[in-house]
Amino acid sequence: MSGAEHPAPAIHPELKRLRDSIDNIDAALIYMLAERFKCTQQVGALKARIDLPSSDPGREAAQIERLRRLAEGAHLDPDFAAKFLNFIIKEVIRHHDGFRAAEQA
Repeated sequence: MSGAEHPAPAIHPELKRLRDSIDNIDAALIYMLAERFKCTQQVGALKARIDLPSSDPGREAAQIERLRRLAEGAHLDPDFAAKFLNFIIKEVIRHHDGFRAAEQA
């Protein structure tokens, strides 16, 4: 008998419920990130148009601290939250740099 002939093992109903919840949360995260990037793209276009730098270290530091506090209140590792936001900020700055390059072309 080949592996394809064996039926898949039954998934425990509680495990399926939890995985379904995780899948829904993952989908919501993707859509929320897409909305966030739509806003930051508008910021990047505006910054390029009015000749502001792509990065704003003061705001970035304040946002990271704000997210750390939110994470603590949500019982999420604040270091993880800071790393996550730093990753997003780097990507946003990369996009902003692209707007600046297009504006200068």
